[in-house]
Amino acid sequence: MAIVVNLDVVMAKKKISASELAARVHITPANLSILKNNKAKAVRFSTLEAICEALDCQPGDILEYVPDGSE
Repeated sequence: MAIVVNLDVVMAKKKISASELAARVHITPANLSILKNNKAKAVRFSTLEAICEALDCQPGDILEYVPDGSE
């Protein structure tokens, strides 16, 4: 996959649990887990915006482009 989600890294830096972030963003813990584990096929901008607001970060802190074969 060319887009890698580094949500777990940012969450660790901000010292926030998955359940707390899910509650702040108003998504289910299961959906957050799907996103966090690079299983999501898409993410809504509204969800990305809420995550960035909750973690006080930029979208580029969470999403990274990695060319295929470089993972």
